[in-house]
This record gives sequence, C-alpha cells and structure tokens, in this order.
Amino acid sequence: MEQITASKKPSVGKVAASASNEAAVWGRLIDPADTELSPEAARYILALRFPQADLDRMRELAEKAREGTLAGGESVELDVYEQVGHTLSLMKSKARKSLKQVRKVS
Repeated sequence: MEQITASKKPSVGKVAASASNEAAVWGRLIDPADTELSPEAARYILALRFPQADLDRMRELAEKAREGTLAGGESVELDVYEQVGHTLSLMKSKARKSLKQVRKVS
C-alpha cells in the first residue's frame, strides 16, 4: 500500500466522498445480478480470502475504533479494508449466482 505523506494526505471529507463514490462505482461495475462468469472464474473468486495478517489488523483497527482511539491514518486504513471487503462481497455474490445459473442449465 502506498504511504501517504503529509503533502499527499487527502482531507477527511475527500476520503469519505471518494470511498463512497468508489463503492458505488465498484457496485455498478461488478453488478451481482449479471451472472456471466465462467465456473472457473467463479470458483477462484469464491476462494479469495484475506491473509491472516490482514484479518488481525482489521480486528485491531475495529477494536481501536470502538474505543475511539484510532489515529488519523488508521481511520483511512480501516476505510480501505471496509471498501475492499465490500467489493469482495459483491464479487462473491456474483460468483455464487453464476455457479447457480450454470447448475440450472446443466
């Protein structure tokens, strides 16, 4: 992940707006209702998992968020994890629907 230096650091408002817009764009791009994935691609997507180190970091950030002790950069990091998780969920939804569609046709 690219380090954000003080000169490059976006404002909180821009980060929130960007994340919201990014999630909407990914949602439209992936479109879980469109089931045109090959079975191999669908299985690959369903096998995607966060590495354990990322899961541990997400838990740490979530705990800090609940305690109200997130540093500025950690808030952005948590937002990124949330967006990636949301996108992965959309991709997996599409993959499941694609496999279900293949089974119906077979």
